[in-house]
Amino acid sequence: MDLQNLTDIAIKAALAAGKVIQKYMNEDFTILENKTGDSIASQVLTEVDLKSEKIILSHLLPTCKIDNLGLLSEEQEDDKSRFKKDFFWCIDPIDGTLAFIKKQAGFSVSIALISKQGVPQIGVVFDPTTNNLYYAIKDKGAFKNGQPWQLEAPNNYLTYTIEKKVSDLPEKEEFIKVLNREKEKLKLDNIKEHFGSGSVLNAITVAENRPAIMFKFPKDEKGGGSFWDYAATVCIFNELALEAKDFYGNVLELNSEKSTYMNEKGIFYRS
Repeated sequence: MDLQNLTDIAIKAALAAGKVIQKYMNEDFTILENKTGDSIASQVLTEVDLKSEKIILSHLLPTCKIDNLGLLSEEQEDDKSRFKKDFFWCIDPIDGTLAFIKKQAGFSVSIALISKQGVPQIGVVFDPTTNNLYYAIKDKGAFKNGQPWQLEAPNNYLTYTIEKKVSDLPEKEEFIKVLNREKEKLKLDNIKEHFGSGSVLNAITVAENRPAIMFKFPKDEKGGGSFWDYAATVCIFNELALEAKDFYGNVLELNSEKSTYMNEKGIFYRS
């Protein structure tokens, strides 16, 4: 299996999907319902999600036959091929659909190749708003717009990324405790909030604004994102030598038999 060739194909798929999305960024489109989780984000679907997925699959499905790969996509029923094949594509046609609906920045295309054991081999992220392309190949490094990704010097404050304001969270007091703990650990005085993006670009923001964190608490309800929300950025973070773990500091399970949701153990990204 040629990871570089598969990466090139995934990049073409992400860029093609990005062009589809860009056509609708300032136009009206149909909003559908896709009730698979307990959060609003997991229940919202647009016709553009489906159009993006269609163009991605037109690029990736041939590789499934040639390289005997499985497939897991947010808008497709899980056919469990991820347990039968040695590797599977993990696709989010539009991460951050709520931001897309509001016509604000924060949405992206995310494509990853994951091993049956849950180890990311390829991660590709395209931001249609900025045209920034991020990707990584296991043991080959991480890249931004075709060049080796050089991380910026650390800031003198802690950045945290979140999908909505902390003040709107039911667990805001517990959330603030974690923020203060991280701030004190780094001996910093100030905290900067970045909110409104989907999980994929929130993770990218963590990488681009060191020191920074993104986390979600473990919970009982279905939610906390799914494999496709984190698969690509876990690969990128691994290659940048940054931390992308579950809330308890363990390796993220990206191919669990229990569920595609991450609510059981939460997530914690740190740069």
